[in-house]
Amino acid sequence: MKKIQLAIVALLTVCSMQFVQAQDTKEYMIDGIKVIHKQVAKDVISVRMFVEGGTANYPKDLEGIENLTLNLMIDGGTKSMSKLDFRAASEKIGTSFGAGTNLDYGSISMTCIKPYWDQSWTLFADAVMQPALNENEFTLLRDQLVANAQQTESDPDSYLASLSRQVAFEKKDYAKAPEGTAASLQKLTLADVQTYYKKIIGKKRIFLVVVGNISEADLTAKIKASFGSMPGGSVASRDSRTLLTTPKSYVEDRDIATNYIRGIMSAPFANEPEGIAYRVGISIMGDRYFEELRTKRSLSYAPAAFYGSAAITNPYGVIYITTIDPKQSMQVMVDELNKIKTQGFTEKELRDKKEEFLTGYYLTLESTSNLADALGVAELTGGWEYLDKLTESVNNLKLEDLNTVMDKYTNTIVWTYLGKQAAVSTEDFKQTTPKEKKNKPY
Repeated sequence: MKKIQLAIVALLTVCSMQFVQAQDTKEYMIDGIKVIHKQVAKDVISVRMFVEGGTANYPKDLEGIENLTLNLMIDGGTKSMSKLDFRAASEKIGTSFGAGTNLDYGSISMTCIKPYWDQSWTLFADAVMQPALNENEFTLLRDQLVANAQQTESDPDSYLASLSRQVAFEKKDYAKAPEGTAASLQKLTLADVQTYYKKIIGKKRIFLVVVGNISEADLTAKIKASFGSMPGGSVASRDSRTLLTTPKSYVEDRDIATNYIRGIMSAPFANEPEGIAYRVGISIMGDRYFEELRTKRSLSYAPAAFYGSAAITNPYGVIYITTIDPKQSMQVMVDELNKIKTQGFTEKELRDKKEEFLTGYYLTLESTSNLADALGVAELTGGWEYLDKLTESVNNLKLEDLNTVMDKYTNTIVWTYLGKQAAVSTEDFKQTTPKEKKNKPY
């Protein structure tokens, strides 16, 4: 019965999303700004301004500068409205704003309902073009972000995620913490933020994604009027591709109840055929880990294997576990990867995962907000058009595609361990056994 219900949900969801995707999506330049506009019937309108570059935009000693700057723009008032007035105006019409940063990009978002589209756009444009960036609001926000960073650093899972990137991508942009650390944030000044704002808010570094029931003419007029005076700025830089080919392990001793382990492996780009196959394959790998490590052996309550969806220029896959028996856990994790190399996945696993993958993916796109995010990330990955082909790409996957790509990208694991150092030795950080070259189809 559960499988039948899942199949029905999958069919309805995919059909619904294909209807949404069938509606107009256009890309055009307006006064030097790239705009991706998806016309949908919903009267909820979502706007995203993406800032390209992410961790490539700043040196390591300025970790957190982008997150602080973007959040101050929407939460610190504008030159014409105080923070309280701006918040009151947006709450009165039910308009929400958000900001954040990631490994390869930052963004400012606005979501409103159509009757208040004009007023909401005015607030959005004011936050982008005329943020107050004053000392008082800067200090309040910085202190709040420092407190958040301290909490993150005390949480083993969050700390391990950041630490593992530092280990895997040493001296590269991904070694930086997008949200900043308590130490880096405390050193930032208002002058740093004002300078950084001028660096990133330029037509060559940003693009807009707009999803909702609005006309091209209306959107064009608003962008010209609001952002026509935005400076051109400079194109964002990108870190070079880093393929992890040297096995490595890093142990940080911490007296905690359970040990946290994270392995990172290079992965293909998300928008390529290999990327689709890998994302489906590592999701099946996660299912196998749950079965072997939790259900059968009770070694962990939450083992996982997943694709690092936030990583665009240097994509990677993750295997993860928290356990009181790290030796046996890592052995089982690598053994399961070796099974994929020698035996491969099964047709049933692929068939079931296709339904689950597409259902889960499209359920995240039911709102205009999530759809705007997905279009923007797809554009950064290589082009928003690939979203329209995702269903076809997944349905066309063959078992050989998954087995080939998972074998190719699981030869080197960079391990990071947070827990009792006495519980492990260097030999415990296993690596997979590569196939003989003659057996490889690539």
